[in-house]
Amino acid sequence: MKTITEDIKTVLFDEQTVRRRVAEMGAEITRDYPDHSEDLILIGILKGAVVFMADLIREIERPVYIDFMSVSSYGKGKAESRGVVRILKDLDEDILNKHVLLVEDIVDSGLTLSYLSDIMVRRGAKSVKIASLLNKAERRVNIVKIDYCGFPVPNEFIVGYGLDYSETYRHLTYIGALKESVYK
Repeated sequence: MKTITEDIKTVLFDEQTVRRRVAEMGAEITRDYPDHSEDLILIGILKGAVVFMADLIREIERPVYIDFMSVSSYGKGKAESRGVVRILKDLDEDILNKHVLLVEDIVDSGLTLSYLSDIMVRRGAKSVKIASLLNKAERRVNIVKIDYCGFPVPNEFIVGYGLDYSETYRHLTYIGALKESVYK
């Protein structure tokens, strides 16, 4: 019987490296939002950003609100974005006059975050920034500024630490590239 780890072509970032970088990102965010009287809301993009966001908020040394959105540009079991972003779950919190930090697992084409950033501005956010654990710049279609970036990654299918393929591999404590034979 094959194990999940046999599906991993290579480990890109081990658990300690990921934890260290998330702590650094939390410190950067703390530094950039020193006024605790202004609301900062972190919006996690479900499901992939959950693990990253849970660790990130513990590294931010100031009060934060959290909320979640669920969007889709991939179909179940698909490895390529369809290019159409659909909101599956919208915010529960009002973001009017709040600083918004969109928290994403990976920026690929940039379509989703470009779309969501525009929505946050239209809803009256005081500011909108992006924190992404991973940046796959090679696949960028829309220009998106990542204000807090964990790691650049190659143009491969990335899993682990919240990132999945067909709802599998999210539980891995490291970030790895999936063997092509798994998703093609």
